[in-house]
Amino acid sequence: MNVLRTQMLAHADPAQVAGLARFFKTGPGQYGEGDKFLGIKVPVTRAVVKDCWRQTSFEDLEECIASEYHELRLAALLALVEIFRHAKKAPALQQQCVDFYLNHTDRINNWDLVDLSCYPLLGEWLLDRDRTLLYDLARDGKTLWEQRIGIVSTMTFIRHGQLADTFAIADILLHHPHDLIHKAVGWLLREAGKRDKTALEAFLRHARPDRASLPRYWQMPRTALRYAIERFPEPERQSYLVGHAH
Repeated sequence: MNVLRTQMLAHADPAQVAGLARFFKTGPGQYGEGDKFLGIKVPVTRAVVKDCWRQTSFEDLEECIASEYHELRLAALLALVEIFRHAKKAPALQQQCVDFYLNHTDRINNWDLVDLSCYPLLGEWLLDRDRTLLYDLARDGKTLWEQRIGIVSTMTFIRHGQLADTFAIADILLHHPHDLIHKAVGWLLREAGKRDKTALEAFLRHARPDRASLPRYWQMPRTALRYAIERFPEPERQSYLVGHAH
């Protein structure tokens, strides 16, 4: 029996479905179009996963990640993260988790599914490995979700004081057309700035090598800039927003 799936279904709450569908933009033409919900909030999903992940096989994960229901896909990803996290002395099992993740990116198809899974799994895996994969996802990802995985996974590197990949991948995505990438880029730049404000300022004030002489903060989408400078002192923040930062 798939305990994870069974326990999740037991917590379905039809009263919550409409609100979650609106929140995750499932209407026609929206980024989550057609997604379905059971009405389970994230804290409840986390609690179920905490109780069930040890009893969850990769076959169970396969069944859940393939589900039409958003919360079952999230439960599969959170359980996968737990399996990965508890397999520090079993690199082959960790590799299996990473392979499963990368083989199912078509099912990681909303911002919460990306943000709650990619950096505690993929980011951790790549901490002491070659990171070309993230650049490839950012540059050539088949969906905006794969591209978002590319930037958000660098959160782990930031937490270890390694900022270069965040800035480099932000540069790749700097002119992406979608608002959800603008938000992710700005968010990760802000987190990098918490570690090294000088490095963030240098990124914002200098031009991209392939973009004439305009500083990045003049070029980047407004949403990304607002997120990136959110923690700056107000006068300094305003100087960026009006284009007079020095």
